[in-house]
Amino acid sequence: MSYIELSNVSKSYDKQRSVLNGIDVSIEKGEFFVLVGPSGSGKSTLLRLIAGLEEITGGELHMNGKVINHLPPKDRHLSMVFQNYALYPHLTVEQNILFGLNAKKVDKKEQKQRLHKTAEMMGLTELLKRKPRQLSGGQRQRVALARSVVSEAPLCLMDEPLSNLDAKLRAHMRMEIRQLQKKLGLTMVYVTHDQVEAMTMGDRIMVLNDGKVQQVGKPIELYNKPANLFVASFIGSPKMNMGRAVIKGQQLVIEESLFIPVKAADVIDIPKNKRLIAGIRAEHLFKGTSEEKTHVLDVINVEQLGNETMVTFEVGGEFWTAKWLGQQIVHTGDRVPVQLSVEHMSFFDADTGKLIKAASSLKQKEGVAI
Repeated sequence: MSYIELSNVSKSYDKQRSVLNGIDVSIEKGEFFVLVGPSGSGKSTLLRLIAGLEEITGGELHMNGKVINHLPPKDRHLSMVFQNYALYPHLTVEQNILFGLNAKKVDKKEQKQRLHKTAEMMGLTELLKRKPRQLSGGQRQRVALARSVVSEAPLCLMDEPLSNLDAKLRAHMRMEIRQLQKKLGLTMVYVTHDQVEAMTMGDRIMVLNDGKVQQVGKPIELYNKPANLFVASFIGSPKMNMGRAVIKGQQLVIEESLFIPVKAADVIDIPKNKRLIAGIRAEHLFKGTSEEKTHVLDVINVEQLGNETMVTFEVGGEFWTAKWLGQQIVHTGDRVPVQLSVEHMSFFDADTGKLIKAASSLKQKEGVAI
């Protein structure tokens, strides 16, 4: 049995509309498991159910094979890191880190040993006598992490711990948290609304929307084979380009403005004359030349990022973005040749939103599998 198992777990307040509905998921020991979704999707509530800070309305929560629905938080052998750090302003860094151990009446000698080891690991040795107001955002986050680590709990729950940090510090702290988790062998359940964080940190990701599980899998699985339109639009930066589509005869028609020839083998699993949504990733909308092109599109925006160029086109009533390596000389208003292939497209049922066929895993000209 898995380390943590949620079986048909639901949560509602005052018997009104459910915040979580029918959650079934297993989390393995030592796994970095990420809960991701937009605000209001129920991810923080799910974390609080695991922590015991909220009561489960329905279903069962297992830990190490035992039902722990009614077990208080202090008996669940876990630690938690919050979005706002939750540090005591009148206590020093040392006192904040040791607060939980003091509450549990851990031996003073052992407290000192754990403190020294943890402070050294987290780079806080020189800051132990300071108060939180004397620390930067990144240092405060390290103190919150240290308080979690010093408890030596096998399970660590994190609720958007990096959302208050600037972009550069967030990237650095992502790496630190991942290394810490691997080094200590912790089972970590990490909540974020940032899909980049989810993709770069998680062993597996669970995508939540409106209290329901949309998909669970490894980051690359969710990127390459999104289960539905929501996952396709949420996972990936920029999001997958999408447009209304239908197969008519030997052509794929997208947004009534793009006409792409198709072979029978390309669309063997796709129903004809059915309302579809076609999707293509930004890196698969290739730049063409005057000799080699399938379409010519109007540029409506260009973002020069130094190492790559993001070019946005208008396709019918939708905006599609291409991601091209290097510094491309493209301007708003230009008509640019591109290469589009049905082999790089995913197809979804326009009525249910479910995936019908994922993009084929072909090889680019450089010989790298995609």
